[in-house]
Order: sequence, then C-alpha cells, then structure tokens
Amino acid sequence: MSQANKKLTKRQIRDGVASKSNKVSSKGRQNNEIKKAASEHKNATTRKNTAFEQKVDNKARIQRARKLVQRTPSQDILQRSRILKEQRVNLEKMEPVRLQKALAASGVGSRREMEQWISQGQVRVNGKVAQLGDRITPEDEVSVRGSAINIKWPDRLPRIMVYYKQEGEIVSRDDPQGRISIFDRLPQAASSRWVAIGRLDINTCGLLILTTSGELVNRFAHPSFEVEREYAVRVLGELSDEQKQNLLNGVELEDGIAKAQHLWEQGGEGANRWYNIIIKEGRNREVRRLFESQGLTVSRLVRVRFGPISLPKRLKRGQYYEFNEFEVAGIMKWAGLYQSDYARKKIDSWHKF
Repeated sequence: MSQANKKLTKRQIRDGVASKSNKVSSKGRQNNEIKKAASEHKNATTRKNTAFEQKVDNKARIQRARKLVQRTPSQDILQRSRILKEQRVNLEKMEPVRLQKALAASGVGSRREMEQWISQGQVRVNGKVAQLGDRITPEDEVSVRGSAINIKWPDRLPRIMVYYKQEGEIVSRDDPQGRISIFDRLPQAASSRWVAIGRLDINTCGLLILTTSGELVNRFAHPSFEVEREYAVRVLGELSDEQKQNLLNGVELEDGIAKAQHLWEQGGEGANRWYNIIIKEGRNREVRRLFESQGLTVSRLVRVRFGPISLPKRLKRGQYYEFNEFEVAGIMKWAGLYQSDYARKKIDSWHKF
C-alpha cells in the first residue's frame, strides 16, 4: 500500500497530521476557486463589451430625422436673409460681456454652473483668478479648470431649428440606459452646438426648439421671463367647472403652487377629452401633475407653442425645419437680442408687427 493511501493512526489524527492526499485536495480546491473567479471576470467583461457593442449598433440603426421641405421664399425675403447672413460685428467695438454669460454662450456649461466655478476659483482671465461680476472682451484670454476656452462671440445671427419630437425620445446627449436621443436623429451643427430650449419628457411629443445661442436659451427658458408654453392635453374623463377654476386659481404641488394661465376644451371622442392649457413655467411634468391633482390622468401630451414659435402645421412627427435668417431675425427682435446696431435697425425696419 502506498504512503498516500495509508490510513491515519489515532495518534496522527490526535496530533492534527493531514494525509498527503488531503493536502493535494486542498490545493486543488484553491486552484479551482481561482479559475472560477477568472472565468466570472472574463464573462462579466464579455457581457459589458457585448452591451456596449449592442448600444453602438442600436445607435447606428437609428433613423435620421427628415427635413421639412418648404416652398422657396420670395426674392425679397431671400435678399434680406442674405444681408443678415453676411452681417458681422466688429469685435473691436463689442462691449464687455459678463464672464459667466460668455462662457455659457460658448457651450462650456449653464450660466449657473459657470457662476459656481467662478466662485470656486476654477476660472482664470489673463492668468488671474476671476471673480463674479468680471467682464471680458475679445482681447481677453479665458481658461476653465486649466483648459483654454475659445469664447464664441455673437458676431452673427444664431441658428434656430424646430423639431417635432416623438414619444420615446429623450432630450439629452448622455443616457446610461442607451435610449434614443433627439441628438441621435438631428443633423449636427458644423461650427457650434445645438442646445435644446427647455425639455420634454420621454412620453411627451411636439414642439422642441433648438438653437446655437446660449442667450436665446436663457431668454426663453429662465423663469423670470415667464414665457408661455401651450400644450394640447388628452385625458381620460372630463374636467368639471370647479376643477377648471381650481387649475386657473392654482393648486399645491410637491414643489410649490402651480396654475394654468389659460385653459379651454377642444372636444374629444368617447371617454377622452382634449384640452389646451397655457403655463408660464417649465417645471418637471408640470402639466401632467396639474391634471393629476384633479384626479385625471393624461394619456397624451403635445407641446404646440413656446413663446412666439408654434408647431408648424406641415411639420410631421420626426421632422425638423431650420429657420432662415429672416425668421431668426424676427425671433431675435422678440427676444431683444441683436448682434449689432446696424442689424437692429434693419430688423426693426423689416419686422414691423
């Protein structure tokens, strides 16, 4: 009988002596555990890579938004658009601009974020730590968190585009869940970046405005300007006169009082009713929560107007339309934003409302 197969004596068992076969078995279990852990790590990495590849593949298959084909404008409109497109501002004559405003307009971040970074000493102007309230000109050099920033000065008209957002799309460039974003569908701006004016949740469709102007985004979306948003709302059930008055007077929501500025019925079929509602805020799911406060569930929500811009009647779901320079100039006049005194005089003379 070999040494490995010999049985242990009582004394060996008492003294804690292990057989050779037991030692080999213990070492084998350790090796198996190491191999198992390595295999699990390899499988996890494979799953992660597969998920990433699937996400990339899904993005590649996304159908691009279609451009709305409009009739050619009149020669007068075309001529005015050409003049506005060629108009440039002499940067030497440009007045100083608040630092946080210039950074936000250049796409570095929101104005609030820029104010925080300036307060934290993360922004420098000409090598010196910037302070809130500082103003800059085109001659100044600006850096944020150690990186030089190319400030985009408003020397020309911005671009404006409207898109008929569909349900199931998100208004974000980065989504861990890999859902379809409007930015996956829309064409990219060559020398700037499209910024959405306000957001629509994933289950809301309708008018979405995008622009390359940070100032215009602020003029539309900041609560202090109280720009009207109009929605078409389909609900299961019907609002009583008392409930309508409640919404017009204001109701208490989780984040404060909210109310409808205007509310009217648009008919409906069966148990469904359509209403149009106008609000002056852009709080998260505000319209849905307003109707839920009266015991009604919104089954469909469509934004049909934001400020002076309405959803074009010929614009279908998944289509976009970019404004020409003459149309952009009209929106800039409404916003009180002009790229030069010359442009202001021209726009005021052409857009007499």
